[in-house]
Amino acid sequence: MNEPVRKKRYYSISEVSSMLDVKPHILRYWEGEFHQLKPRKNRAGNRAYTDKDIKTALRIREVLYEKKFTIEGARKFLRSESSAGDDDGQLAIPFERLRIKTELKEIRDELVTIIEKVKEL
Repeated sequence: MNEPVRKKRYYSISEVSSMLDVKPHILRYWEGEFHQLKPRKNRAGNRAYTDKDIKTALRIREVLYEKKFTIEGARKFLRSESSAGDDDGQLAIPFERLRIKTELKEIRDELVTIIEKVKEL
């Protein structure tokens, strides 16, 4: 019987970069440019992203890549959004799609592994 897919509490920078389709160095750069993005670091110094961090990174990506803001413009826009009291409601659907996309990638990877093992038989 298959285990239900469990939502993780923390995600690594490589997982988040894959979800958002950006390189890890871009996420590290955004941390320095946007005070809203501050993932925790474990004892080894590895970043541990929460759902909230991923939503923030998704919003930054949307403002920079889809709305074509400059870094400074995006910073001002996001600052005005947070001071206006906007909540995460507008990101609920894109974030859910992002989570599903990630789960589908994991399933695809598992299937590729199974196919390779079957071919070896």
